[in-house]
Amino acid sequence: MRRGIAVSPGVAVGTAYVIHEIYVNPDTKELADSEITAELASYEVARDKSASELRALERKVEAQVGHEEGAVFAVHQAILRDAAFTNKIRNWIVEERMNAPAALHRLLGEYTALFARTNDDYLKERLNDVRDVIIRLSSHLSDVLKPDQASIEGPLIVIADELLPSQAVALGDIDVHAIVTQAGSQTSHAAIIARSRGIPAVSGVKNILRKVKTGDTIVVDGRHGVVEINPKIESLTAFRKLEREFVDLKDQLASNRELSAETADNVPLQLEANINGVSDAEAAHNMGASGVGLYRTEYLYLTHRDVPDEEEQFSIYKEIIAASPDHSVTIRTLDIGGDKTVAYLGHDHNEANPFMGWRSIRLSFEHPDFFNTQIRAIIRAANEFPANAVRMMFPMVTTVEELRKLRAIIRKAHRTLADHGQECREMPIGMMVEVPAAAVTIDTMLELVDFVSIGSNDLVQYLMAADRDNPRVSHLCQPLAPAVLITLKMVIAACNRRSVPITLCGEMAGKPKAFILLLGMGLRKFSMSPAFVPSIKQLAQMISIAETEQILESVMKFKTTAQVNKYMTRQIERIAPKLSILDSD
Repeated sequence: MRRGIAVSPGVAVGTAYVIHEIYVNPDTKELADSEITAELASYEVARDKSASELRALERKVEAQVGHEEGAVFAVHQAILRDAAFTNKIRNWIVEERMNAPAALHRLLGEYTALFARTNDDYLKERLNDVRDVIIRLSSHLSDVLKPDQASIEGPLIVIADELLPSQAVALGDIDVHAIVTQAGSQTSHAAIIARSRGIPAVSGVKNILRKVKTGDTIVVDGRHGVVEINPKIESLTAFRKLEREFVDLKDQLASNRELSAETADNVPLQLEANINGVSDAEAAHNMGASGVGLYRTEYLYLTHRDVPDEEEQFSIYKEIIAASPDHSVTIRTLDIGGDKTVAYLGHDHNEANPFMGWRSIRLSFEHPDFFNTQIRAIIRAANEFPANAVRMMFPMVTTVEELRKLRAIIRKAHRTLADHGQECREMPIGMMVEVPAAAVTIDTMLELVDFVSIGSNDLVQYLMAADRDNPRVSHLCQPLAPAVLITLKMVIAACNRRSVPITLCGEMAGKPKAFILLLGMGLRKFSMSPAFVPSIKQLAQMISIAETEQILESVMKFKTTAQVNKYMTRQIERIAPKLSILDSD
């Protein structure tokens, strides 16, 4: 049994499929004499395709972002042309009869060991460039993320160090029943993907890749953060029973999608969805969400092979809005940084405290042309749909000055569009409250926005001064901590006093314990992973506002997170015992 961080609730039993960064167990079988020439040709084709991509990427990034940023890809081209790099691959194919994937895997290992011996930060940074080049070459040699499911018995449990956004997209068509990662946290890419698909997930399981091989039987308990490898028959039988209960409950809750979202005393609620792309928007519609409360546009950039231009963005945003319930969508501008980076924005992989550094709106301000392209694309897409159906929201706003600057940028975008004959109407403009400074000064912020959305994932870690991805302090990142509840209550009350619409779009929105407390605070609009909408809809219909206020009053007297958790666990078991399987630790 292995323990990690519970990131997506539920129970699954299946067969392990192990994903390493470059290749899944690269085939080490020796090539036959007749295969060597073909393997060399395959490598050269992959090299030519990679070189062509890098040249185009350099030009595009230089034009849209800047010369310095485009130069990153000139470095990648130099690595690809490097004689020592290429000769090693060719020699291993010819002399040691290795296939190209295995040769690349070996080369990455050599470079990793070499760079590990240096203390020079600049040289260490070059390892990231080498890795990027090898990944690009690898992508042209085989489709490693799509297993032959016929050769693996039972439902798939994906095991990885961490899932990159591009890997997650590749997994989109595979029948994955759970995800386990060695790295990551409750807000990692793997966690977000798992919750959006309604499948169990556990992150932060140390050394899992050393203990599991493809084909092993795996049990994943996403409620308690437990992973069992090749369990005994008694344990397997017990978990299969829990898995059936979990699946049956999901099927039962899915019938709730046509029901109205309201409390037991008929107070209407808005239950919206957090999405990353078109498939999530369709899932939001299927799960009965009333709209999209958070469209994370960064996944468009993270999964794009180069820089999406204005026309590409315009087209994708239109597609997203068209697929969303009632065409109601809140589009968040680029939230890159922290654990989400793209090479062409010049990120320093060694930046100290990246979550509190150069990210989100701060990064956008430093790349005005790049930022303006996205703003124009959003405005144009919104203009294709009914007024106020589409809203634009900015992440990590910290000061009033930033809001004023954002308003000026939006006015400039409207003038630019007008100059090109594209008259576009005004749209609602909002901010995310995820920095404590914004929460403390919320009253002054409200003068400059049309709506507010609380990003509880970041707000919690900033309030607690604890990096949620650092296992030594991540235990402090508790959404039910008294300090968090006090802050949320203050922000919600301020917005309600001023009649400014407010939503919570962090992971708290889909957790039964937190949902009840947020209702008691006066929140009526929530945005969550699409898979959670049916369960939260059912929970809402089982409790009145008066009861949530009474529960909140009791909770606000507690002094520790443990007291709050214990009390709320009892309340969920009393109000909706079947839903407790959907609330992770």
